[in-house]
Amino acid sequence: MRCLCRVPLAALARGGYCRSPRRLKSSDERPPVPLGGRVLTNPDCVFQHNMWDHVQWSAEEREDARRRVALNSSERIPQEDRAKYERDASHFWDGFYETHQNKFFKDRRWLFQEFPELLPPRRDSASAAASAEEDEGLGDTGETTASRAAAQQPGKGGEHLGKQEVLPSKQERHGAEGSSGFPGDHASFRILEVGCGAGNSVLPIISSIRGRGGFLYCCDFSSRAVQLVKDHPDYDGSLCQAFVQDVCDETASFPFPPCSLDVILLVFVLCALQPHRVQGVVNRLSSYLKPGGVVLFRDYGRYDLSQLRFKKGQCFSENFYTRRDGTCVYFFTKEEVHDLFSAAGLEEVQNLEDRRLQVNRAKKVVMRRVWMQSKFRKPLEPPQTVTDH
Repeated sequence: MRCLCRVPLAALARGGYCRSPRRLKSSDERPPVPLGGRVLTNPDCVFQHNMWDHVQWSAEEREDARRRVALNSSERIPQEDRAKYERDASHFWDGFYETHQNKFFKDRRWLFQEFPELLPPRRDSASAAASAEEDEGLGDTGETTASRAAAQQPGKGGEHLGKQEVLPSKQERHGAEGSSGFPGDHASFRILEVGCGAGNSVLPIISSIRGRGGFLYCCDFSSRAVQLVKDHPDYDGSLCQAFVQDVCDETASFPFPPCSLDVILLVFVLCALQPHRVQGVVNRLSSYLKPGGVVLFRDYGRYDLSQLRFKKGQCFSENFYTRRDGTCVYFFTKEEVHDLFSAAGLEEVQNLEDRRLQVNRAKKVVMRRVWMQSKFRKPLEPPQTVTDH
């Protein structure tokens, strides 16, 4: 049987590389192929491609990374200087987007391969007609997100979470609180992206949800970033609402009610927050998911190349650094990610460490990258409290 092979980089045999033709389930003790299927099996072939997937580190490579992190974090930013990085965070990010505009990151076309949950179910003509009739008050399916998800409950693993084939009722579209009149209340499928930046996820998502009953909310700490999104010619206010939001502000409100979102997308955003703020942010965001809704997470992993490159004096605390432009970054482990979302009452569906070998073929440089990629679902029913009798 052909399958994905994982080979320690220090012990690769000759043979070039192999590619897995199929998606592996979580019962395999390997990340699923959507994280990539190109596996290096011959070091002599390393410069044939720009990226190699599922790279295993030797004990020596891991120890070298640990040593470099211990060295660059040995001299830390003075306590009296730390407050300004949290106080002026929006200023630093505005400066970043003022400098780079929308040229720094590429549009994330990979999103739908890694996170197919972002795609709303396709509506056939009968579904569209039923939805239109429902909006006119002539009918109501009465189907709930919970009942649909219960019928399609997937096993724990890296597979796509299953598309709802029945559109939610009018009551559900208005949220569990019975709210009405909020932006996107007409939609059958709602997504929130936190930390949208200049729109590198927003624009591909808008294109994918057009004509499929979806609506996207996107927010960022930086007013400059949000303005870049709104100014883009492909931004569509009928499908998306972009707004400035400090997700660390416990008093700030969102333009939609609790229990109204199908998907929350967190891509390289939690790493930018002060670590002591992150759990509260995840807790609050989770309250806006429908039962059965999912959080999609991708961020920096421990010992990523970018962590190893920091110099002494750029470290705030363990695994938390500031860049020269004043923006900050934290590097996660699988265990931390699991604990973070589990503490918010979410169930783990996927939690992977994505280790890759990035190659600069022109300069003949090899770089080890580490990212975390995870999916967590809001339970269909609240946890039952067990009491003693």
